[in-house]
Amino acid sequence: MTQHFIVIGNPIAHSKSPEIHALFAEQAAIDIRYQRQYCPDDAASFTAVVEAFFNGGGIGANVTVPFKQIAYDCCVARGGLSEHAKVAGAVNTLLLNTALLESGTPIADALYGDNTDGQGLVNHITSLGWPLKGARVALIGAGGAARGVILPLIQAGIGALTIANRTLSKATNLVDELSTASETIDKHSIETCATSELTGQFDIIINATSIGLSGDTLPLDNDLNCHYAYDMMYGRTLPFLQHFAARDTQTSEGYGMLIGQAALSFERWTGHTVDVTQATNTLSGR
Repeated sequence: MTQHFIVIGNPIAHSKSPEIHALFAEQAAIDIRYQRQYCPDDAASFTAVVEAFFNGGGIGANVTVPFKQIAYDCCVARGGLSEHAKVAGAVNTLLLNTALLESGTPIADALYGDNTDGQGLVNHITSLGWPLKGARVALIGAGGAARGVILPLIQAGIGALTIANRTLSKATNLVDELSTASETIDKHSIETCATSELTGQFDIIINATSIGLSGDTLPLDNDLNCHYAYDMMYGRTLPFLQHFAARDTQTSEGYGMLIGQAALSFERWTGHTVDVTQATNTLSGR
């Protein structure tokens, strides 16, 4: 029997998720149909799309810009959230809470939300052979992308974390919020600074801003160095990676993170674990 999945977004025509999940289905030898679903940019429309999909027999949905916060709010009010989703304050993976369904709860009130973005990042970095255990890590950005990866990085055993943002108060507020949301996050162990004041030697520096998509550059100090540089964006020339590549730093864009978070969603929905490295190599060659 065909299993149905969607990715909801606005815009959505550019999404690579159908191609990625089709490859996962090949590996798992299961029959799926995964479609892009455009949705008007408002909470009522999003809720209507989600309810229609799951009431129609849908198994799982991915959520992308600009609906991750709306999806979070839906799950808070209805079926529940994973720890990663609670800390991230955002949901990128929707499924049904089977325990609630078994108790007679209507489908529309049994939505369960997860956030696989951060673990997708950690898994990709690990697959690259970059050591996270004990690593001194700098994370640039204090928006939703940064928020979603902090708990998984800490759970991976990094040694120290510095969060840098153009506006220092936003980084400081983010740390305060996350330490309240999770006992795993100790705000006293996380340093914050303005991006322009980030300096010194790090093992890994991660760019969680989207500034590179516009071709603009971050105000990086000349004495800022690292062994590995990772940009969560992908698909084009990224000034952040160019900057560190010129310093003989190993670099990576975020396409592997995209595939990694998708693999975790696929596993949550179907129970099938996929070979992410094989999938990444196949998709990168297309």
